[in-house]
Amino acid sequence: MYRPFPRRLAERLRQLLIDADYTVSGVRDRLGGTAAKALAREQLVPALRATGGDERLGVLLRLWWLQEGVAERAARAILPVGELAEAGLLAVSGGEVRARVHLGPWELDGGRPGYIVSDPTVRPGHGFPSADHVVGAGGASATLARLIVDGPFERALDIGAGCGVQTLHLAERAGSVCATDLNPRALRMTELSCALSGLDAAVQTREGSLYEPVKDERFDLIVSNPPFVITPDSAHYTYRESDLAGDAVCAEIVRQAPGHLTDGGWCQLLANWLHVGGEDWRDRVGEWVAGAGCSGWVVQRDVQDPAEYVELWLRDSCEHGTPEYTHRYDAWLDYFEREGIKAIGFGWICLRNDAAQDATVRVEELRHEIEQPIGPYLPDVVNGAMTAHRLTDQALLSARVALAPGVVEERVGVPGAPDPEQILLRQRDGLRRVTQVGTVEAALASVCDGTMPVGPLVDAIAELTEQSPADLRERIPAHLRGLIAEGFFQVAR
Repeated sequence: MYRPFPRRLAERLRQLLIDADYTVSGVRDRLGGTAAKALAREQLVPALRATGGDERLGVLLRLWWLQEGVAERAARAILPVGELAEAGLLAVSGGEVRARVHLGPWELDGGRPGYIVSDPTVRPGHGFPSADHVVGAGGASATLARLIVDGPFERALDIGAGCGVQTLHLAERAGSVCATDLNPRALRMTELSCALSGLDAAVQTREGSLYEPVKDERFDLIVSNPPFVITPDSAHYTYRESDLAGDAVCAEIVRQAPGHLTDGGWCQLLANWLHVGGEDWRDRVGEWVAGAGCSGWVVQRDVQDPAEYVELWLRDSCEHGTPEYTHRYDAWLDYFEREGIKAIGFGWICLRNDAAQDATVRVEELRHEIEQPIGPYLPDVVNGAMTAHRLTDQALLSARVALAPGVVEERVGVPGAPDPEQILLRQRDGLRRVTQVGTVEAALASVCDGTMPVGPLVDAIAELTEQSPADLRERIPAHLRGLIAEGFFQVAR
């Protein structure tokens, strides 16, 4: 029978970890660059050398982070070993203590220390993850955490909570958080992560698939890092794969989101989507959100061909180099070939429930580095796209428009030439887009400060450049609308 982790023990362990500087910055400083890079290559020796001895942080790192046994004497000097063993976090045998879970530091908003509890990482050559394996926080977790819009919110939902990393970030933004997962072990890990991070008071866990545990309920913020891996297997590993075929799990989360969002509520998730022969991926993902009454933003950040994708996830499950590797690889490629899958995209989907018939979702690819975190300025990205979508040509010519903060102009050309070969507008922060513009758009960028309507400014530019004002008034709105949608210009309020 499941027993909740004792609250007093959680508070005691949390304080012990903080006092020992078992934090993101403390671990980074203690390991150093060489050991950290070696760990990324799954090599432990430099990290073990950096954490030797009986000093508190070194012992905690070897025990919880590196998953190595430590002398019982050293462990008892700094931890309540008996109580943690009874609670299932430690195992004691033959004078040695070993961790039964991976307990890693995590940085919460404002740099406050948090902790993530998951199953120990399975290293290559040391077996395979179990079917109900609870994976720890990684790069995807950090990506989604940086994407979440700022609060405060009244109610939030974490679909597929896993180890609870997103639940922690939601608990900092919302009065109450519901964390759901099909895997009961994942929910226990979520509860423990929240307790050790001092954020469990507002968190409730429920077992079930997708929206089933929250039928007929609505939330101000829904977040999910779902089991989006596209595989011929059916839920081979619950942390990464679902029983739904292809990219259907992501489609279902998106399609059902409006029915579980309050007015103005947000749904944000990471996703994989298929690139199928004869179909534009933008149309595929766009169909998921069509007619939902939501504004939003879909971004493709990476694309992998079928072979790259299969290799990635076979490494993830430690199958590289095993006798079954070739068979699994071949079967996976057969599946992609049968389904006409040419590539797999990865990115994020952010929706806001505007309940508007004219709501639009911008779907695009951004492969370059952008400013992090995204959450604080993400609503402005969506607002800009919605404003551009709604402005008619006449309304745009009557609007007062200003160059967005942080936008600069660059001119490229041969030194001494009378005219540049290219004129570029560049965003120095935010999405850091770069776009080429013509002389008229560049002129607007130099004079638009939100004090005068666009129409008269276009007329003045036409006179200076000896062009027809009527022709420019007809041509400029389409160009300016795109620049507003991409955040180079803003409509003054």
